[in-house]
Amino acid sequence: MLQRHLTAACAATAAAGALLVAGLSGSASARPSGSPAAPTAAETLRTDAAPPALLRALERDLGLNRRQAERRLANEAEAGATSGRLRAALGAHYAGAWVRGAESDTLTVATTDPADVPAIRALGAAARVVHHSLAALDAAKARLDRAATRHAATDTPEWYVDVPSNALVVRAVRPGAARLLLAAAHVDASLVRTVKSAEHPRPLYDLRGGDAYYIDNSSRCSIGFPVTRGTQQGFATAGHCGRPGSTTTGANRVAQGTFQASVFPGNDMAWVAANTNWTATPYVNGSSAQVTGSTQATVGSSVCRSGSTTGWHCGTVQQLNSSVTYQEGTVTGVTRTSVCAEPGDSGGSFLSGSQAQGVTSGGTGNCTSGGTTYFQPVNPILQSYGLTLRTTATGPGDPGDPGGTWAAGTVYQAGATVTYGGAAYRCLQTHQAQPGWEPPNTPALWQRQ
Repeated sequence: MLQRHLTAACAATAAAGALLVAGLSGSASARPSGSPAAPTAAETLRTDAAPPALLRALERDLGLNRRQAERRLANEAEAGATSGRLRAALGAHYAGAWVRGAESDTLTVATTDPADVPAIRALGAAARVVHHSLAALDAAKARLDRAATRHAATDTPEWYVDVPSNALVVRAVRPGAARLLLAAAHVDASLVRTVKSAEHPRPLYDLRGGDAYYIDNSSRCSIGFPVTRGTQQGFATAGHCGRPGSTTTGANRVAQGTFQASVFPGNDMAWVAANTNWTATPYVNGSSAQVTGSTQATVGSSVCRSGSTTGWHCGTVQQLNSSVTYQEGTVTGVTRTSVCAEPGDSGGSFLSGSQAQGVTSGGTGNCTSGGTTYFQPVNPILQSYGLTLRTTATGPGDPGDPGGTWAAGTVYQAGATVTYGGAAYRCLQTHQAQPGWEPPNTPALWQRQ
């Protein structure tokens, strides 16, 4: 029954297969056969709008030339769309996806069922058959998250689902500490790989930078992404930077705003409402980077960070939905990256191409020796606080379909279904819907059911 479903899915998405192959061969402008008006994923996500500063950082940090950097961003957009389609088609067998190669030209999709391999390959991806589904690994990680709220986890500073190795990885200072946490969570040891680590992640506080802001005229953090909430303007940032009621001033020491909501630990999210002296724009670091959306990047994708201490630095997405324990407590749902950061970069912007990814939380190392940095994904911040990301698309546009369930400004999770124009569509990649992104106009984000 599943194989027949997958065959039908492949037939329905043959255009997507052509798109992926074209994208991974370096043609970001190729269109799906039979649908000349449909935009590619790279066009939908505006990879051509990646700012020069971000591209230069990609070249420097990942050893690329400009053409490779541009192709990598386009390929990653196509890979995200294809992996979203396969996730929907494989259902409970889906075990994750990742890209590799200097230009991210190889997409691998994992499944627990060998019968799914032809369907995966039909869409231009490499297939890997594994033992554990992503749902099983995520469920085990959720049990660890709950156990960490009841038991001290400072000697097990991090755990995450690593899709390429098909395991729940627990990084521990002492192996005994990992065993205690796993026992408390009742997690099957066959799902787990324990890694010894001496790292002690910490929130990144308090230094200067171009996009710095000051909290209560004292500590410093970095602005994440400008947002709106109704007519109120402000910005998203890290929760550890301030508490509700804390006031902020800009880098120019002009009164700026007030923290409206903040969570840390647990999550690391907050938003600041700005006063009328400040205007939300779709830019990061002045006018160098325009944000066009918030579509979540795939594991292995390039990601770049801008912060007030160290400016632009790039690396790759290593794991989604990680948990990390700081001295203050455990933070869940963060993304682990190979990007470096330093104190004062906290709260700053993480982007993949022109797509907002999250705000800097904490990490280890520095930008001299390198390190690991975690970011709080931006979509949960937008969803939790009812915020709208300020993008180049912000403005007049189709707010939704009367009687339907699609609406611009709503955060849709991968797998969610909506109705638009009398038809049902499945969300392929987590994102905040922008004006003009309604189905079926954006096949990289929506699949008709």
